Amino acid sequence: MSHQKLGWFGIARLGLVQAALGSIVVLTTSTMNRVMVVELALPAILPGALVGLHYATQLLRPAFGHGSDRGARRTPWLIAGMLVLAIGAIAAAGATALMGVSLTAGVLAAVLAFLLIGAGVGAAGTTLLALLATATDPAKRAGAAMVTWMMMIAGIVFTTICAGNLLDPYSPPRLIAVTAGVAMIAISVTLIALWRLEPADGHVVEARPAAPNATVSSFKRALADVWADHQARAFTIFVFVSMLAYSAQDLILEPFAGHVFGYTPGESTKLSGVQHAGVLVGMLLTGTLGTYAARRGVGSLRSWCIGGCIASAFALAGLSFGASAGDSWPLSANVFALGAANGAFAVAAIGSMMELASSGGERKEGIRVGLWGAAQGIAFGLGGLAGTASVDVARLLISEPASAYALVFAAEALLFIVSAVLAARLARREERAQGKPPIKASVAFQSGRG
Repeated sequence: MSHQKLGWFGIARLGLVQAALGSIVVLTTSTMNRVMVVELALPAILPGALVGLHYATQLLRPAFGHGSDRGARRTPWLIAGMLVLAIGAIAAAGATALMGVSLTAGVLAAVLAFLLIGAGVGAAGTTLLALLATATDPAKRAGAAMVTWMMMIAGIVFTTICAGNLLDPYSPPRLIAVTAGVAMIAISVTLIALWRLEPADGHVVEARPAAPNATVSSFKRALADVWADHQARAFTIFVFVSMLAYSAQDLILEPFAGHVFGYTPGESTKLSGVQHAGVLVGMLLTGTLGTYAARRGVGSLRSWCIGGCIASAFALAGLSFGASAGDSWPLSANVFALGAANGAFAVAAIGSMMELASSGGERKEGIRVGLWGAAQGIAFGLGGLAGTASVDVARLLISEPASAYALVFAAEALLFIVSAVLAARLARREERAQGKPPIKASVAFQSGRG
């Protein structure tokens, strides 16, 4: 474990790495997705399956986390993950270009590329969170989560604007060149940001005699130990359910605005911008107020999780009601509120993840973060699929699109309520373990909304 805690400048440096990671990923999940569907006129299920493959690879996160736990420092794992991600992204751009010449060869190359992307994201993302968890003062965890994730969003926005300008007029060689340029800049930023950030003796692990299959058995034992921890297991379930609710709305919000409110593609894109603006506001408020509350010794990140989940449920219930109300419903305000609630929940959940990772001891922060990262990755993959599939099924069974969307949004709201209940149970167990009065739901809700 690191001997010294990171200051805000050190946290911001890790935020730069997170921004670099996001800048590469957005090209593979958004830009190449569009090229496959629009320029190459391929079925949308192809990029959807490739992105799903990227999420499926997140199952390797516990192994990556365990590897960083066993090493003397986490930085090499983080740099290696970023390098694999960069190689995978460039390979994906090449595979996308190849699809225009030979679809079969291009798809096979894309499968390998997205496997590399998933492995790179898993290794880099898990190690970054583990490093943040071990090197951040408890009072700064909400703020650290806010800083790193807001910087990631800023990196994504900056990359999409710059890459969008550089990609016109589109050509396959230009796609490869732009992707390679972004990847090289991201790697350079990562190396500069991590320079001497982690002490040379980061978290030295005591040497043990080697044995046959020692690494494999040690990983299995470590994973079994973490899963046997009731708090870690309960938090894994909470992460899965809450992230399922969080991600299920992403792919249906813009189609909802078009089908029910008659928004044009440009208008629905602006609506997505309104949602992301809300996310930033929610993150900023939660990170700032959460850090202030932690310093004053009042409240907990779990209370912010509960409040964020409940507020998200209310916002989704508003969209469900708005589907029936039609044009009279303030859709933009509702979507902004949903974004703010989601942002508050996300920062609180990430901060809670860092808090619980550090509480486990025995140098298992990496494998704990990896387990929760795997649950998050699976939930994101299933959430996007479940959200779109649910709308399709509902529209087959219900003639009115508005009613179909209303039903799906109501189901997502229910998932967030279940998530709030799970978070409340976690908070009560922690309070009992610490001998403190349990958190009341009303207090949690008020804290969550700031």
